[in-house]
Amino acid sequence: MIVSVCGKGGSGKSVLTTLLAHEAESRGYSVFVLDADESNSGLYHLLGLESPPDPLMDFLGGKDAVKQGMGSGNVLARERISPDSLPAGYGRISGGLKLAAVGKIHQALEGCACPMGVLTREFLKKLELGNGEIAFVDMEAGVEHFGRGVEEAVDFVLLAVEPSMESLQLATRVRELASGMGKNAGAVLNKVSSREWRDKMEQWLTERDVSVIGSVPEDPSIFEACLEGSRIGQSPASEAVVPILERILGPRE
Repeated sequence: MIVSVCGKGGSGKSVLTTLLAHEAESRGYSVFVLDADESNSGLYHLLGLESPPDPLMDFLGGKDAVKQGMGSGNVLARERISPDSLPAGYGRISGGLKLAAVGKIHQALEGCACPMGVLTREFLKKLELGNGEIAFVDMEAGVEHFGRGVEEAVDFVLLAVEPSMESLQLATRVRELASGMGKNAGAVLNKVSSREWRDKMEQWLTERDVSVIGSVPEDPSIFEACLEGSRIGQSPASEAVVPILERILGPRE
């Protein structure tokens, strides 16, 4: 199964991706995480890795080479790609978890991020997972990736929703786009400080046909890990994702 994690910038996509990846790993899954956010560079810290993987964009020769491939309709020569087939350096491993990254924007006037979106789409379409393998994709903020068709190969779209009207409204748009592609979607209420706020957010989304599959509380240990650039450990937030993963995958056997 491939699960994309979407939402507005700052909604907690990377944190939610990390929490779900760790929980899936604890259940014995082989977990593959794809960092498809061209701006946020801290995911590897949260996963407990000492350094980020080399970007897949560089493996293919950089943006110009990928643009040429876009013109010919052949960005990736291989028909199928498995997490284990990635060259050394392009996948960082920690226990039963592997991280790969599409690429980042490093300097001004670098040009549009379209090649990164196309590479993400083609990579996911050719990604082949075996028994007991699951992939989580930390998407770029917003909805542009839907326009590029990145979600074509995704099995479930997860919406990270923080307590703000902008985040709530974006969740409804993501649900509409996912539904238009025939994809199942569910919202996770993130950074929730009280039952009152959780109920208000859930009511607002439910009235607009957005399925809420769980909530993650505001957790000081998460803020500390993000500030220090350290691994997210066991916490109330990590416990909260247990039923969320079960809603996506089914209960633990």
